[in-house]
Amino acid sequence: MDMTEETVNTIAEAAPAASVEVRSARVRWAFGIGVAGWLLPGLGHALQRMWGRALVIFLAVGMLVYVGASMRGNVFTSNGADAFDRLGYFADLGAGSFYFVARTLERNGADVSHSGGDYGTRLLATAGVLNLLAALHAYEAARGRKA
Repeated sequence: MDMTEETVNTIAEAAPAASVEVRSARVRWAFGIGVAGWLLPGLGHALQRMWGRALVIFLAVGMLVYVGASMRGNVFTSNGADAFDRLGYFADLGAGSFYFVARTLERNGADVSHSGGDYGTRLLATAGVLNLLAALHAYEAARGRKA
């Protein structure tokens, strides 16, 4: 259904101010859910009582980080030398608090001279991107969008 600007203005004028406040509070709540889901994988879904999704996200991101760090994958830092290092940092940081777990597990440093370390780097980035997608889903579900 196409809505013209006139129709949107008519609906906006008819809507009471209270519903605007309710929508604003819901958006703030949804933003908090999204941030919580980013900080601790699965927490955004757990706060909405989506227990199965929360557990799957927590375990999937956790296992990807653990296996990637165990394979001595490169955990990127914020002081990257080029655009790819910065992009890797943002992908890794997407894992939220698990990023710091991966930094802790990386005691001996990265070893990307072997294929295992290279695959580990990819697994760590995958964990971050997966967690960002899960946090976005939690945000959208909290806003009341179809999940």
